[in-house]
Amino acid sequence: MKYIIILGDGMADWPVKSLDNKTLLQYANIPFMNKLAKEGRTGLLQTVPEGFHPGSEVANLSVLGYNLEKVYEGRGVLEAASMGVDIEPDEVAMRCNLICIEDNKIKNHSAGHISNAEAEELILYLEKELGDDRVSFYPGVSYRHLLKIKNGKKELNCTPPHDVPGQEFRPLLVKSLTSEAKETAELINQLILKSQELLSEHPINKKRIAEGKDPANSIWPWSPGYRPQMDTLSKTYPMIQSGSVISAVDLIKGIGVYAGLTPIEVEGATGLFDTNYENKVAAALEALQTQDFVYLHIEASDEAGHEGNVELKIRTIEDLDSRAVKPIYEAVLQMDEPVAIAILPDHPTPCEIRTHTSDPIPFLIWHPGIKADSVTTYNEVSVKQGSYGLLKGDEFMNEFMKIK
Repeated sequence: MKYIIILGDGMADWPVKSLDNKTLLQYANIPFMNKLAKEGRTGLLQTVPEGFHPGSEVANLSVLGYNLEKVYEGRGVLEAASMGVDIEPDEVAMRCNLICIEDNKIKNHSAGHISNAEAEELILYLEKELGDDRVSFYPGVSYRHLLKIKNGKKELNCTPPHDVPGQEFRPLLVKSLTSEAKETAELINQLILKSQELLSEHPINKKRIAEGKDPANSIWPWSPGYRPQMDTLSKTYPMIQSGSVISAVDLIKGIGVYAGLTPIEVEGATGLFDTNYENKVAAALEALQTQDFVYLHIEASDEAGHEGNVELKIRTIEDLDSRAVKPIYEAVLQMDEPVAIAILPDHPTPCEIRTHTSDPIPFLIWHPGIKADSVTTYNEVSVKQGSYGLLKGDEFMNEFMKIK
């Protein structure tokens, strides 16, 4: 048996009044996810343990069966692994967003989904102006970058910028949780304020403003941590001797690196609604020919949820169904070796509030010969009647890997 997880980031949602109080998964046209739910088994999964923030790093680690209490060190260190940036024992790493601030408020967490080329130039400029023997900036993808601080402390209260659109930025600046971390917090806040001075005058931002685009006029570091201690999936699940991760997002690729999976770069993968589904599917199917496990991550629904765009999010869900689930399902039926398919989001990103929640998410598991339960559609409501019930911790991955 081979295994593929198809993860629609942030795909789950709340009932929407304008959709007759249906969730987006209930409303969307998703015949193939519904088909797999009808032919397979379903349930709910609590991906965010009590006491943890509902971030994608928490939820995706949880989906893969990791004990968050033991391995969690924030998202910055995970993204560093994807970027090939080593984290030394005396260093703290943080996600470093490029964001847009307007009237002293966080307008958005993504600087209007700034392009890779523009963002790289800005981050390299900040490295030149603000980097030194202690502080280093590394360019990533679009608005997602990395800040590394030598002799930094991780005991910080940092607000994820996607949680606070429209709020004043100054009350949200970094706060120390211990006296030892006070100096690190002050350093990061100085970097934020200095970045605003530097970025406001940069030609890229002047050009973006002239074109009616949001400027990337501030950095916003968050999710600090040290180098994590994670076992590879093969150590926990012997049936996974080889595997790949496919994502446009450094965070997910970094989780894959620590999990012992090979990141596959896909041309046209953007992390947005215009991502190249066809190339991602082709890469996943090619990997299944030689490897035991594929983690196919598609970010589009999460970004639509952060924008509060119901229509766009429905489109991303329907694209996932028709352009990823359908061709993968049809292809695995023709494969010589059976393939088990799991479909789920990592967390909800309700359009109503434009940020993540810790609500349990719906999942389905399908493989040739599986005994179906009574559920015939795939959504947040129907799977409550699923035969798996509510799973927590590593229970989902254990169930998925039980398939022989």
